[in-house]
Amino acid sequence: MQPSSRRVNPFDLEALTKEKQELEAKMSEEGFWNDVDAANKVNIRVKAIDSKLNKYNGLISAAEDIETLFDMAEEEDDQQTADEAIAELEGFLKKAEDFRIATLLRGPYDSANAVLSLHAGAGGTEAQDWVSMLYRMYTRYCDRAGFTVRELDLLDGDEAGIKSVTFECQGDNAYGYLKAEKGVHRLVRISPFDSSGRRHTSFASLDVTPIFEDDDNSIEIRPEDIRIDTYRSGGAGGQNVNKVSSAVRITHLATGIVVQCQNERSQLQNKEVAMRILKGKLVEIKERERMEQMADIKGEMKKIEWGSQIRSYVFQPYTMVKDHRTGEETGNIQAVMDGDLDAFIHSFLMKS
Repeated sequence: MQPSSRRVNPFDLEALTKEKQELEAKMSEEGFWNDVDAANKVNIRVKAIDSKLNKYNGLISAAEDIETLFDMAEEEDDQQTADEAIAELEGFLKKAEDFRIATLLRGPYDSANAVLSLHAGAGGTEAQDWVSMLYRMYTRYCDRAGFTVRELDLLDGDEAGIKSVTFECQGDNAYGYLKAEKGVHRLVRISPFDSSGRRHTSFASLDVTPIFEDDDNSIEIRPEDIRIDTYRSGGAGGQNVNKVSSAVRITHLATGIVVQCQNERSQLQNKEVAMRILKGKLVEIKERERMEQMADIKGEMKKIEWGSQIRSYVFQPYTMVKDHRTGEETGNIQAVMDGDLDAFIHSFLMKS
């Protein structure tokens, strides 16, 4: 049972209110909790709608309070009250802008959770260290955004860092926001691994895929369409790790897509997660073919080397992060590496 099959405008007040009423009526039906998984999905959707409506109502209330403060300051010629109103207005404008950006998320998969896969490119140990830095950056961003991160697969670097990592981000509109980060990320810095202290350029790619629930039937995957390999997990999957072949790698024969998962507690659970990721990737391809434009859903995944980056992060000889698609840039590189990506994501969504 799906909570809703309709594509509702992220903020159509009337439509969201009606959907909430319908779902609450369903929740009051006898036997609703007999199917716990389906009931939880409905409950999660109601909470997501409540969050949107509460944000809207909160903005309306805050605007009225700020207007009252300005009126009081003018009537009483009170500079302190005026300063308070100005400070409140600045905070309000930031929240209003965030809310406006959320209304741009109207894609058919924007409300879905997302699976992110980081891969080291040109640069050897440098690139693998860069992947670990990006992994930290995105987990920090997800924490700021209220998303939950779950690691699915990780391959350590040969000497340091990470060769590749796949992780799921769960939260309202996770894919809608994170799709802006899809592409090649370029790092320029003085290498901590170079005893001569020379500058190095490294590359890493990020792929972002919407992930669907197990009961999503938009894509049929037949057993003969895939090859399933198992191997010993190297992750934190419980007592059986490194003792049994619990990790799963699935290859889709027609497209060559390969997905894998090793961090769940059993081979069955790893297979279920990998199948959900594969389904998301196949849906992307289907949508891309329908739209006849790769960038609409999949984005451009280019060769991981010079000239293909979407964003550059320069640590030396100056500090700057610049997005080459939108022109958005900042000199506060530490804030970006701590997950402050809103300006880049918002600029991309406004341009898309």
